[in-house]
Amino acid sequence: MVNGSTITIDNLVDMETTLDYDQIKNPPHYNHSGIECIDAIEAMTEKMSGSIAPHAANVLKYLWRCEYKNGLEDIDKAIWYLNRLKNRWTELRK
Repeated sequence: MVNGSTITIDNLVDMETTLDYDQIKNPPHYNHSGIECIDAIEAMTEKMSGSIAPHAANVLKYLWRCEYKNGLEDIDKAIWYLNRLKNRWTELRK
């Protein structure tokens, strides 16, 4: 029982499907002002080289969600990826 209600297998399947759908298709920490993070990442990296695009995508992802998910930890991750992007950029242009 949860909160006085009996939980059945059917209830769990329905709850899991709803949660999976929301977290996979439209997680709240990746949807701001009607813009999905994945759409912004795709637009930003569409013409970037494959050697820096993953790092740039991660910078945007962590900055995008920092106020809604992990705060300073996400900012630190964004900085880490930005430093990797900078190092990669420098290595490729030697």
